[in-house]
Amino acid sequence: MLEQLALLMETNRKQSEIIESQAKTIEELRATIVELNASLAWLKRKVFGKMSEKCNPINNGDPMLPFDYGDLGQIEAEIEAARNKAAQIITPKPQVAGKTPRRNRIIMDDLPVVTVVIEPEDLDLGKYVKIGEEHTRTLEMKLGYLYVKDTVRPTYAIKDETEAVENGKRMVVTAPLPLMPIYKGMPGASMLAEILLQKYEYHVPFYRQVKQPEHLGVKLSRNTLNGWFKPVCELLRPLYLELKKKVLSSDYIQVDETTLPVIDHDRHKAAKEYIWIVRAAVPRLLFFHYANGSRSQKVAVDLLKTFKGYLQCDGYSAYDAFENRKDVRLCGCLAHIRRHIESCREENREYAMQGLKFIQDLYNVEYMADERQLSYEERAALRQRLAGPLLDAFELWLQNTYPKVLKRSLMGKAIAYAYPLIPRMRHYLYDGRIFIDNNRAENALRPMVLTRKNMLFCGNQQAAENTAVICSLLGSCKECGVNPREWLNDVISKLPYYLTPKSEKKLTELLPDRWGGYRQSHDTLPTVTGMSMDNPRTVHRQTVHAT
Repeated sequence: MLEQLALLMETNRKQSEIIESQAKTIEELRATIVELNASLAWLKRKVFGKMSEKCNPINNGDPMLPFDYGDLGQIEAEIEAARNKAAQIITPKPQVAGKTPRRNRIIMDDLPVVTVVIEPEDLDLGKYVKIGEEHTRTLEMKLGYLYVKDTVRPTYAIKDETEAVENGKRMVVTAPLPLMPIYKGMPGASMLAEILLQKYEYHVPFYRQVKQPEHLGVKLSRNTLNGWFKPVCELLRPLYLELKKKVLSSDYIQVDETTLPVIDHDRHKAAKEYIWIVRAAVPRLLFFHYANGSRSQKVAVDLLKTFKGYLQCDGYSAYDAFENRKDVRLCGCLAHIRRHIESCREENREYAMQGLKFIQDLYNVEYMADERQLSYEERAALRQRLAGPLLDAFELWLQNTYPKVLKRSLMGKAIAYAYPLIPRMRHYLYDGRIFIDNNRAENALRPMVLTRKNMLFCGNQQAAENTAVICSLLGSCKECGVNPREWLNDVISKLPYYLTPKSEKKLTELLPDRWGGYRQSHDTLPTVTGMSMDNPRTVHRQTVHAT
């Protein structure tokens, strides 16, 4: 009898272990099924669904969405009351109509010539006789046509040689040659500016660029354009370094990063590398930074080691290194939080819409401040009064919702991403200059994405660094509302004078945020007037004096 009882107990123990093991297996399989369903829903949306993150305004009384903000209970009744009070005051952003569809040298012999004659400074032509000329021909470009700029420097010899010996005058006088963007190079500033604009502003790679000058009468190869491209990037690099210093000297920057394929010649394939963007809100300037294609935390620390102030970024772990720095305050990005929660609408619509309602109300506060054109101080006060309780309630909703979802589900991952960023989000409540999201830095990345899509990859790391240089300068022009063609034409022609060893000129005068005013008050370099479009092959002649 005792043996039978012991046998039954052993059997029960084994069955209990089997049941426990099966229950654990079922739970793991259930989590796997949820994760696979979430991945399938995400894939279906990417292939068949809409890519836009926009959603209609959420109304608490909407019978199609029967839910409230969540079960906060009586734990935080005061916060819930403050949130309801703020929600009543907030003016929702009105809906606008949808976007209307969008509507559909020997080689220079046949080109028109613009001649610029440079006479020597303070020369008494009564004592000198002209004995020859020195010609320097450069290829220039204006919209729709090419022309040759012929810089003529007459050579004069003194009539009375004894007077030259007695008074220490030179026997032969020629005006100095203006400094060229490329030493002894054929392209002028306008041609180089057009190459850079076509490649990085209009995203036309070299193999397509060569067709345009061919149609205009000059046949150039890709190697020729590439040979011009490298030295002009080196010419602009000192200005790029000044731009980096100025951006990092501000007290509020936005940082992000994106991919940039670069050819790995050892592996004979394009490697997935990264390029960083740093944008200053005031002054409105930005720069791109390429560090051997790395996205590591060490790159971020080295890049921003001199920075002090507000650093706005997403939840990428590389920025966690700045948590312990007392002179840097990390600011979160609500758009990234929204993006993670919005991706859960197919998996868990109820919780996703609850989270999006909080975020929508926070954005409506910003809309109210924009509509009222509030100052920075008034905007901060409005945020503390309305957005503060909303942010507190959103944090509690994240706390209460997380135990109700699977940690491996999309919603679980979204909450795990959002919750640690709430303390960073609070900084924007107390400074009206700080934006609620990092969208302006992401928008500044769009030209880089278009360039990447058209050129496919950078040929080597030097090409990637040159891309960072030019995109930084053109992006800053866009931020400052400066015409990039006019800016490049002017800056490329002036930089050789600024970079001479004895020059007292400051490179910061050429940065886009200061260029306009400085150009109007200090522009003394000679410029060539436009050609007649009625007769584009007319030879124009302009005389200037060397200074």
